[in-house]
Amino acid sequence: MTPSAVDLKVVEDRLQAVALYLRELRELPAGSRQEFLADRRNPNSAESLLRRALEALLDVARHLLARAYGRGTLEYREVARLAREHNLIADPILAARFEEMAGFRNRLTDFYREVMADELYAIVATELPDIDGVATELARAAAREAAKGAGP
Repeated sequence: MTPSAVDLKVVEDRLQAVALYLRELRELPAGSRQEFLADRRNPNSAESLLRRALEALLDVARHLLARAYGRGTLEYREVARLAREHNLIADPILAARFEEMAGFRNRLTDFYREVMADELYAIVATELPDIDGVATELARAAAREAAKGAGP
């Protein structure tokens, strides 16, 4: 695959979707485990919104890898690993978390019966800032890569 210009519209659209999904996740009643689990729709909503948010983040990273580095790949764990290697996520803690997010997205899709409501509650209650952080890092990376491709 040959590197080409980063399409900031693609990046922006995906990151806006992430922001929307995060807003909706934050609207879920997550003040306590009991509150979250009181309505069975809450874990179901959280599962869907988390999967969508993670897929959108991974799609941004995949776009950056393909356009800026000519690295085409389909598997999300590989996308997250390459995003770390190419410094798309400069913060090493967030880069490691992004790899974990890719694995969790795969669990949500392939092993959905193993994802428990308690786990979804814990993520909604404590881990959404990591998703925000990865989105911010990818937005910065997209701006850097677009500037490189703009030339003198």
